[in-house]
Amino acid sequence: MENSALVSRVDGFRRKSHEGETFEFKSNLSDPKKIGEYIAGLGNSAALERHERAWLIWGVDDESHAVTGTTFNPFKEKFEGNQALIMGLNQSITPKPDFQFHEVVHPDGRLVVLEIHAPRALPLAYRGTRYIRVESHVTALTGDKEARLFEVLNGKDDWSGHVVDGATLADLDRRAIDFARTKFKEYLGRNQNPEADEVDKWDDVTLLNKARVTKQGRITRTAILLLGKDEAQHFLSPADTKISWILKNEQSVYVSGQHYGLPFLLSSEALFQKVRNLTLEYMPDGTLFPTPVSQYDNWVIREALHNAIAHQDYRLGGKINVVEFPDRLVISNLGSFMPPSVEWMLEHQSPPEHYRNQWLIDAMIRLRMIDQMGSGIRRMFEIQRERFFPLPDFLIGEHAGGMMGVEVSITGKIFDPKYVQVLMRRSDLNLDEVILLDRVQKNIPIPSDMARKLRSGGLIEGRSPNHFISSKVADLTDQKASYIRNRAFDDGHYRAMIIEFLKKFQRATRSDFDGLLLEKMSEVLSEAQKRKKIANLLQGMRNDALIVNSGTNRKPIWELATKND
Repeated sequence: MENSALVSRVDGFRRKSHEGETFEFKSNLSDPKKIGEYIAGLGNSAALERHERAWLIWGVDDESHAVTGTTFNPFKEKFEGNQALIMGLNQSITPKPDFQFHEVVHPDGRLVVLEIHAPRALPLAYRGTRYIRVESHVTALTGDKEARLFEVLNGKDDWSGHVVDGATLADLDRRAIDFARTKFKEYLGRNQNPEADEVDKWDDVTLLNKARVTKQGRITRTAILLLGKDEAQHFLSPADTKISWILKNEQSVYVSGQHYGLPFLLSSEALFQKVRNLTLEYMPDGTLFPTPVSQYDNWVIREALHNAIAHQDYRLGGKINVVEFPDRLVISNLGSFMPPSVEWMLEHQSPPEHYRNQWLIDAMIRLRMIDQMGSGIRRMFEIQRERFFPLPDFLIGEHAGGMMGVEVSITGKIFDPKYVQVLMRRSDLNLDEVILLDRVQKNIPIPSDMARKLRSGGLIEGRSPNHFISSKVADLTDQKASYIRNRAFDDGHYRAMIIEFLKKFQRATRSDFDGLLLEKMSEVLSEAQKRKKIANLLQGMRNDALIVNSGTNRKPIWELATKND
């Protein structure tokens, strides 16, 4: 905006008898936390009042409304540490805010004007808490005001609960209905509902009404999504009723892919079977041999996939994507994240008051596709913790094309052995502390006060932002001593692998054995130590007349000794 237009707008506010719901006067406010709360509160008030924008103005006395000028400079102020104020505010407010600072030359003094655009899909939250302007104060957004704001932003219209004109039971897939009957019977049984014994006697209309898939026998969009025949997708146009599985290699290059259409109750399971859930081996602390473990927990994959189905904004016309990399799964859907934040969900362990597709979610709960709302995300974190794997990563923001979306990444490998050792030894750590350690192992910055807490407990070292899990943890676990004490048993395990390899292939080079054994060895050992151990194994087996070298000393070719043929 031009300087003159801003001066005119400020003078218009000054002529009012008191500050309004969508503008606030300040003198030299510089506290980043307060500014963040004002952006969220004023922006939400603007949306509730159906204004396009709200304003925070520095350099005007809030009682007399006289221009006093300000020394506040948003372009030089810091947020935390050396981070610029504006960048810090952008990263701390969700969904992504739209605001601009303006320096204004007023005839009576220098002003700073913060122009805040009203949110369009979800209320603004500063560090997970939504705010609203009430008279001259900014306070947490709750109760009736929160409900009314959601009505303004999204209306009372639940897309998933709409009855589809012209659709009948004939447009639903017979296999999906039968499977829905089985799952709803399970749901009633788990909740000790006596109707569980009656489910098999119900006709399809009764079943689907009681499962809240249909409305008085009428076909809803939810019924088409979960149970509809693939050719019934036209009833939901322009929604794209597909889930895409995409396989990529280490360089993120496309390898293969497949689309899965309706009914989602069946196709989500078909896609789940497509994911290559490999078996890994790792050496738990204090054990004598590697333990096999799957890359992914089946429940975690299903929960993430079904959450994407439940919370997709189908009005945006995009697909749900499941991208499989060698070491992780990335599942994404379009639409803003309805709870204030992932952290809010972990802390409260209860469902938020508002959902985008309430009818769809109710049906998916009754068909055992998702947990009772509010517990699923926390359980995903806890399962990964119990498996000693990295915690899920949620990315909430703009996807390609500028649309808001949610992306969850599930890691299928162990990053840092010291992280595993901490979890094995410190069962007393709460989930918040585990989340912080997980961020450290992923090289994600953590707040300075939290870093001090972890450092005081001997869990991390280093200086901000380059923290790392403390080497003292490895010493505390006695992992290295344990490995040496168990060496004889481990040697027998690796010797058996070498003999089996030679029985199958007759001959092998040193590089063959490196490929066979390096990844099987304890993460406690460095790369050089692993290679040295292999050399010692081969020499020991040669001394014991188990294998012979038919090559040269510089280029050995290993074969089984005669007595082992």
